Amino acid sequence: MTTLSKQSGLGDALYVGGYDLSGDTQSLGAIGGGPATIDVTGINKSAYERIGGIRDGRIEWTSYFNPDTDKSHPVLSALPTADVHVLYCRGTALGSPAAAMVSKQINYDGNRGDDGAVTFSLQAQANGYGLEWGSLLTAGTRTDTAATNGTGIDTTESLSFGGQAYLQVTEFTGTDVTVKIQDSADNSSFSDVTGLSFTEITAGPTSERISISNTSTIRRYVRAVTTTSAGFTSLSFAVSVVKNTTEGVTF
Repeated sequence: MTTLSKQSGLGDALYVGGYDLSGDTQSLGAIGGGPATIDVTGINKSAYERIGGIRDGRIEWTSYFNPDTDKSHPVLSALPTADVHVLYCRGTALGSPAAAMVSKQINYDGNRGDDGAVTFSLQAQANGYGLEWGSLLTAGTRTDTAATNGTGIDTTESLSFGGQAYLQVTEFTGTDVTVKIQDSADNSSFSDVTGLSFTEITAGPTSERISISNTSTIRRYVRAVTTTSAGFTSLSFAVSVVKNTTEGVTF
């Protein structure tokens, strides 16, 4: 008898530019990416030949109208021209899949239904990098009140193709804190992954993407840790890590 592990979309989360907009999000539409296809069909072929081109990505969602401070309307109606970091979490358990993207917010289109409901349609399009699926190193948002070693997740194997990591800081109180990615071969002895240390945090909300070269090794077990030099009172944050499975690619 086969045991099914199919899941619903209950308990998901959405973070945009360091703001937790999960409670103001009605639904997610397209969450996609991948390379554009380039037609390289020769005249001696009877079917198309294609190779991968520039990577792209998009996340579309529907938001409720919430005018409170740090909620959907003041955050999304700003329509910033700068990059916006979007992190969609398919579940909020440690190790849950998460889609992350550096993007441009394209729109904030309102709709008032006959029943009186007010919603807004949004689309974020990738900028500079494609959409990347990774794994959460925090159970949704994690709140640290002192330097903390997070729990490791099992990525099943060591890979030598580098990786990327995404950080969303929703709240911060204190002087400074640094979030770092560590790896381990045995889930016991951990060390910093060179290059996967986020910029020191002195204020929030904020967000960041970091990456290491495609030849770097990330061992089987991975965790997120926080360190500080002058102290902090509270940090609420979410981290997703992407371990590349392909050699010779710049992500």
